[in-house]
Amino acid sequence: MTNTRAGRPRDHRIDVAVRDAAVDVLNEVGYAGLTLEAVAARAGTSKPALRRRWRGRQHLVVDALVTTVGATPTPDTGCTHCDLIAGIHSLTEAFTTRIGRRVLPALVADLADDPELAELFLREYFHKRRASTAAALRRGIERGDLDPELDLDLALDMLASTIYYRVLFGHLPVTDELAERVVDVVLGGVATVEWRRCHPRAEAEAGARSGS
Repeated sequence: MTNTRAGRPRDHRIDVAVRDAAVDVLNEVGYAGLTLEAVAARAGTSKPALRRRWRGRQHLVVDALVTTVGATPTPDTGCTHCDLIAGIHSLTEAFTTRIGRRVLPALVADLADDPELAELFLREYFHKRRASTAAALRRGIERGDLDPELDLDLALDMLASTIYYRVLFGHLPVTDELAERVVDVVLGGVATVEWRRCHPRAEAEAGARSGS
């Protein structure tokens, strides 16, 4: 993600300070208002130091996004339901308290005109998060919680899309309980009978939806 050049050893304390400063500046002035000069001043370093590490401000924003939201957020707790909620909840936390709607739509727009930036975003953020959640779904299949014929790509899209949709368009809030609601709805459609017996609330909600 960052530039690597020969020379004196890199001070990783600067990396941490710059990422923290970038998030602070984004929270204050949004994506359009962020400049490398402002981030450097906040981090107590220089613009050339940032240029040695990041190609430009968009690349720094992607790095800050990865640092804030996390690239592999879905844990392995032994509980498929719990793992998926934890992974999706990391999105709700980040997009309601850290970067949020002020950054993601503008960044996504820049991806369309910059293939290298888009490749960086997909490689360092999107695909890593997706792989983390895919691993949780595969564990769920192995445990017998999920249908072995589950379309993984479709399930992954369904799990994350609600959060991104609400962040991008702002038509409904991203609430603390949204992650659990999304996971319950998705599992209610793909879970096995055995899983549903162990999670009667999700089964009842699925039955109510099918009868409405």
